[in-house]
Amino acid sequence: MENQKSLLLRRMLFAGVFLVFAAGIAVYALTATRSGPTGAGTPMVGGAFSMVDHKGVAVTDKTYLGKPMLMFFGFTYCPDVCPTELQVMAAALDQLGAKGADIQPIFVTVDSARDTPDVMKAYVENFGTRFKGLTGSPQQIAAMAKTYKVFFEKRENKDAPENYLMDHSSIIYLMGVDGKYLKHFNYTTDATKLAEGIAEALKL
Repeated sequence: MENQKSLLLRRMLFAGVFLVFAAGIAVYALTATRSGPTGAGTPMVGGAFSMVDHKGVAVTDKTYLGKPMLMFFGFTYCPDVCPTELQVMAAALDQLGAKGADIQPIFVTVDSARDTPDVMKAYVENFGTRFKGLTGSPQQIAAMAKTYKVFFEKRENKDAPENYLMDHSSIIYLMGVDGKYLKHFNYTTDATKLAEGIAEALKL
């Protein structure tokens, strides 16, 4: 019983950390802007990347041009937040149905050491055949995370070094068919609100 209480407390603290990071990255994404063609400020999120997908194929940002991308950064050993957010993404896409058929859901790992293509493949398939999993070298992941304004940091586990966690921001990004940022959704967004937000941004 005591172990169960301890585990529950750790999970609650872990979820709390994610909420703090989510709020921080949302503020950053909204305040770090550049001038668009109309002079309006647009968040500086997204850009070029070079990664490997869950089938071991090298991909870049150009691979997905022509499709809106629904993107989340995390890691496969994440105990709560990552599987929850990927389930929300899958449910939102189900709600959109044929209207959202062209949307590409993507899960990007921030844990290069453990999340190999094979691990990513087994993981993303739990959320649907449409999902793509992206991994890469530490340098590739760091570069992509920087481009998307994603914070991540390894949290060491002294008692079991192999069971470390990764602190990271928990934001779902919606990118347009041209690869440019359209909208982001906070950790607390449910599937219905996510589907509505996607439909509004993409004019579905």
